[in-house]
Amino acid sequence: MDDAMVTRLRAAGCVFAEEEAALLAAAGGDRDALVARRERGEPLELVLGWALFAGLRVPVAPGVFVPRRRTELVAEVALALAPAGGTMVDLCCGAGAIGGAVAYARPDLTVVAADIDPAAVDLAHALLAPLGATAIASDLDDALAHLRGLVDVVTACPPYVPTAQIPLMPREARDHEPVLALDGGPDGLDLQRGVFAASSRLLRPGGACVVETSDALERLTVAAAAGAGLVPALERDDERGAVVVVARQAGASTSSSSRA
Repeated sequence: MDDAMVTRLRAAGCVFAEEEAALLAAAGGDRDALVARRERGEPLELVLGWALFAGLRVPVAPGVFVPRRRTELVAEVALALAPAGGTMVDLCCGAGAIGGAVAYARPDLTVVAADIDPAAVDLAHALLAPLGATAIASDLDDALAHLRGLVDVVTACPPYVPTAQIPLMPREARDHEPVLALDGGPDGLDLQRGVFAASSRLLRPGGACVVETSDALERLTVAAAAGAGLVPALERDDERGAVVVVARQAGASTSSSSRA
């Protein structure tokens, strides 16, 4: 362990300074430069060039949203819902973490990830192509007309921070991640509404979409799903601070549960 690295990281406010020092030391390159990036508030994942998600190292880069551990719940619920040989679409895919986790765990599935940002699509392609999955550039389902009515599961972690709250976010996010990947509009639901509308077109009868939200927005997210003609329920993982809305195409049974 490099004690000097630990001391600098701790002084910079890194709670897990020892663990971060070990990761940065193992990354190779100029250790001083790597620590300096953390001291400037750059997310550890961007300094390393990858984020750990559901056991996978997901490539990340500046300008693209860094996958969060809480979003693993979206992938887990999708895996539980997807039938053998089914099709899953991941909207607002970012670096492709959800699609990658699902494709890795279930090679029987057809997985398509979509994002409007070409930089995100490039990263997602690097992760997904070796897993037999696809990443495409699309504004929600614009480029997915061929899949309408045929998809078993839609997943999404769309931006859902209300615009006025972005200045209150931790420095790592507000200073080093694109506003496009954070800003959910005045009430936080602009992209969520779009995802539910797209899901209502993509899903087969009985299919479901799984959308990440927050405790503060969960009632509004449930209402947005219902407004799109879907039947919503909540899933939680208290340990990870995660909450998702599972919204089914009309006619399917619904349930809600709490994960601690």
